[in-house]
Amino acid sequence: MSVNVILFIVLAYLIGSIPTGFLIVKAKTGQDIRTIGSGSTGATNVKRVLGKKWFFIVMILDAIKGALPIVLARACHLADHLGIVETLCAVAVIIGHSKPIFLQFKGGKSVASGVGTILALNWIAGIIIALIWGTITYISKYVSLGSIIALGLSPFIMFFLKSPIGYVIYCAIAGVYIIYLHRENIKRLVKGEENKVRN
Repeated sequence: MSVNVILFIVLAYLIGSIPTGFLIVKAKTGQDIRTIGSGSTGATNVKRVLGKKWFFIVMILDAIKGALPIVLARACHLADHLGIVETLCAVAVIIGHSKPIFLQFKGGKSVASGVGTILALNWIAGIIIALIWGTITYISKYVSLGSIIALGLSPFIMFFLKSPIGYVIYCAIAGVYIIYLHRENIKRLVKGEENKVRN
């Protein structure tokens, strides 16, 4: 592995670590979002504090954050035919989002940033996954359920779209990791205690 690739992986982690939700809530209210609601810095928790408008803004910014390192890696001609370099950058991004160095490793659940990485890897897969997330969330009113199912299906979608093997492996890793980050949500879903989306 070249020095340039290692530097890009580190850069991807640092970009993922930019705490979008935390910074916006801090700037708007002076509050630390990690002490509110679920304690997550992600868009769903931001919605509890700032409403639907900022939910979408944070979600879009986190998706851009997820896509950016992959786009930069391609622009710098570091991508390979197996998609390994892009895969490593994508993994670094979602780890950065969930374990940000700038917030003592307490971040979000990497759903929006994960979808952003997938959009950058294969935009068709990303759109399908986003549509699955939106449909399930709309019907069930559970953001967590939409996230778990959409990311859980992502490796199969990548595979059926004949994407490079690295992309399929990444989606499998990301799916398992993001589902793991939702383990408390899964417990609440089983018990019928999970919070539903409110208008």
